[in-house]
Amino acid sequence: PARYFDTKTTEPISFFLSGLEELLAWQPDSNDEFNVSAVPLAQRQPPLHGRRPRTLVCHDMRGGYLEDRFIQGSATRNPYVFYHWRYIDIFVYFSHHTVTIPPVVWTNAAHRNSVPVLGTFITEWTDGEKLCEAFLAAGEEAFGAVAEQLARIAQHYRFDGWLVNIENKLSAAAVGNLPLFLRDLTARVHSAVPGGLVIWYDSVLKDGTLSWQNELNDQNRMFFDACDGLFTNYNWKEEQLERTQRLAGPRLNDVYVGVDVFGRGNVIGGGFNTDKSLRLIRQFGLSTAIFAPGWVYEHLGKENFLQNENRFWGSLAEYLPTHSICTLPLTTSFCLGMGTSTFMDGKDEESGPWYDLSAQDIQPLYPEQPGTLSASCYLQDAWCGGSSLQLQGTIPPGEERVAVRLFSLQMPAPPKLFLTLLYKLEGPQPDDFTVALEVTTWDSGICLEGNPTSLPEPNGRYHPRFLPAPPPGLAKLLAACHRGSQGWTSRCYELELQDCSLRDLSLIVSRQQPSPQETSFTCLLGEIRVLDTASVAASPPQVHSVAASQLWWQ
Repeated sequence: PARYFDTKTTEPISFFLSGLEELLAWQPDSNDEFNVSAVPLAQRQPPLHGRRPRTLVCHDMRGGYLEDRFIQGSATRNPYVFYHWRYIDIFVYFSHHTVTIPPVVWTNAAHRNSVPVLGTFITEWTDGEKLCEAFLAAGEEAFGAVAEQLARIAQHYRFDGWLVNIENKLSAAAVGNLPLFLRDLTARVHSAVPGGLVIWYDSVLKDGTLSWQNELNDQNRMFFDACDGLFTNYNWKEEQLERTQRLAGPRLNDVYVGVDVFGRGNVIGGGFNTDKSLRLIRQFGLSTAIFAPGWVYEHLGKENFLQNENRFWGSLAEYLPTHSICTLPLTTSFCLGMGTSTFMDGKDEESGPWYDLSAQDIQPLYPEQPGTLSASCYLQDAWCGGSSLQLQGTIPPGEERVAVRLFSLQMPAPPKLFLTLLYKLEGPQPDDFTVALEVTTWDSGICLEGNPTSLPEPNGRYHPRFLPAPPPGLAKLLAACHRGSQGWTSRCYELELQDCSLRDLSLIVSRQQPSPQETSFTCLLGEIRVLDTASVAASPPQVHSVAASQLWWQ
């Protein structure tokens, strides 16, 4: 069927639903199993509902369902990817179809990086009015059926909820039932999807007129009260933020102040001035919804996209509280889910462009210290997948080393850790440098509420012990320790800890000899693994009753 399979290639594709009939007729179908997310939402610290402002990204690009609709990837050159997951809390996939089911590749990539994904339920123009009249004005049974279907769809495809966007005027009967519909939908999503969310877009008022308020006020508050949050329109001024802050009270973090990166209309700042908007929003302790950050790709072009993307998110980083990894094992090859080649064990196995966000790895922090350090994605060489992480920086005169913070961690430390590292030093004198890992910890007694960027200094700093060979029980898994090839260096380490919590994982680049000059370095990271020895040594569960379906050879 054309909904589930691309008519030209027969490959499985992600899809949307149009209109009320399609929504109400939707049932799980054996053809759409490809669309069910295979990656559970990874845990994070602090939890999403902690007491700090959040960051929502609303992805709207040329109508949606572009190359990202191909569930098993495509040979797309210079595709759009998003990888600053550590800096955001919620990802919304937006299109103008009635029911936007997020392409499963986005859900997989976001979940692997601890970010929940919302689809969009939208009505607009005169068709939208008719649709709302049909399900809202008709009463509880009608709007209950819509709420039930939306909750079932999120549960079936394993994404995390909905942005609801009613962009048309409503009759008195329809608007009277709207808060009831939102409450019903929110309750059903919460019960069907653990951690599920329903967010309302600032559009219709309590009297049914369509009028964007750019704030939380008495005209739209009853919709905010009926769900998990409000996403405001983009043309706000400072006094509106102040009023919103007063009215939201303890639900301050549930108001996502809209920022249009395209800077349309009368806005404080978009493009590379988006930080001006964020600075103001955060002064009032409010959350933010960054709309269409694909501006970087659409407006500045595909050619230097990765460079421009790092510059854009780097300019916002001080306003984006990050979240930490809180489970082991942590293992990543830094792949973006795209490439110009496919690498395996450091060898270029297959030249040619590819794009598959489901293959995106856990992403690190992307530290940017202009002039001294930058972290970027490097497509020309990789250990596994399509890219490695390139660290470029300088060691200042008189100093011996520089630390690059890659991951923030927040979990009790197991008694013994194994760590593996694959790297490559580039540049004119690679032998002038050594590379090692550093783990910082704090005492278990420290409470971790709030924003990890402003926590007390770590009180333990460890350089894991280098192992020339992996211990016998782990030799198979840690074959990495012998497998440096194609110019990659492989290192294996062990670290024993007691009564503390993990805090940061950093890479240390040191000079072999002290020098009065500043020294530049370039280091590629191919893979990092942090493993809890006890759970790795245990044998994996046996797999039972494997079934294979939909096989087709050509």
